[in-house]
Amino acid sequence: FHPVLLNITELLFPHQQKNLEGYVGFASLPNQVYRKSVKRGFEFTLMVVGESGLGKSTLINSLFLTDLYSAEYPGPSHRIKKTVQSFFSFHSWQPIIDHIDSKFEDYLNSESRVNRRQMPDSRIHCCLYFIAPSGHGLKPLDIEFMKRLHEKVNVIPLIAKADTLTPEECQQFKKQIMREVQEHKIKIYEFPETDDEEENRLVKKIKDKLPLAVVGSNTIIEVNGKRVRGRQYPWGVAEVENSDHCDFTILRDMLIRTHMQDLKDVTNNVHYENYRSRKLAAVTYNGVDNNRAKGQLSTKLDTVEGMSPLAQMEEERREHVAKMKKMEMEMEQVFEMKVKEKVQKLKDSEAELQRRHEQMKKNLEAQHKELEEKRRVFEEERSNWEAQQRLEQQKLEASR
Repeated sequence: FHPVLLNITELLFPHQQKNLEGYVGFASLPNQVYRKSVKRGFEFTLMVVGESGLGKSTLINSLFLTDLYSAEYPGPSHRIKKTVQSFFSFHSWQPIIDHIDSKFEDYLNSESRVNRRQMPDSRIHCCLYFIAPSGHGLKPLDIEFMKRLHEKVNVIPLIAKADTLTPEECQQFKKQIMREVQEHKIKIYEFPETDDEEENRLVKKIKDKLPLAVVGSNTIIEVNGKRVRGRQYPWGVAEVENSDHCDFTILRDMLIRTHMQDLKDVTNNVHYENYRSRKLAAVTYNGVDNNRAKGQLSTKLDTVEGMSPLAQMEEERREHVAKMKKMEMEMEQVFEMKVKEKVQKLKDSEAELQRRHEQMKKNLEAQHKELEEKRRVFEEERSNWEAQQRLEQQKLEASR
């Protein structure tokens, strides 16, 4: 509207010249935002998920150049209430989902208060999912875990302990993982596209490297007169901050330097808004939460299909329970099949050992009979020889 107003002013007052010389100051707006952000500080919560022994605590310590997991804040055996949330219970995704939802619930309650001056943001902004460097693709548990998490948090898959793979194996492993991610429709973190060519090149470089292969270490090693962080092996040194050895620097820059704000924005605008919409849709006309008072009151708003959000959630729960029972039955069948195969293999081994034992027994008996026969022949030959010697002795004595 401002250009139009200026033009109208010029038409109404043609002899009045506007003097806009001098520094207006719009360019200082980023500096103002920067100073305010530095003064206010920021909150960023990172979650690491994966099997035990994959180097989660080592990588986090390497990312932040400190011992977040120390004697005061132990590693994967305890969850630390810091910037990093570490989950070691890898047999069930429900505790992790409940934890993410509880953080959304806390933020929603803070938003609903009368006094909203202090709203601590403990929502999970990013989840680093550690994949074991097996070289054989994703495990069924990995697939199910990420499918459970991708609607609630920004998931970034990582290949742990990448120094155990050769460069060729690592590249092949990455391609196989990405194929399986697309095949199972797992939604990992989508990097934003911008009009800046340099940023687009950076995003393309990160996308081409997914899943990031990382190595963690805080050990200082001297290589060619230069002190670096890495792992010493008999055949050389795996440098943590060398992009030719692993993708650690790409991960660190992406988390801290380039995409931290976007991770927070996606968490707030997508994942939290989805949770908030589902939560508010389940509230009845008098403000009672159906999740807490199931069956007591009916919802006011129904979906287009005529099913209430509560009924939808119940239907989803039933489907989930049925799916879990099916998976449990399949796992039991696989387990029984494995047990049967193991028992059959043990029986076959026992039969083979018995056969070998019988064969050895027969061979020993045959050798025993052969030795007895040789002994009998020897005894006969000796008796004959002794008799002949006595006979010759008698002849000799008679001749004298």
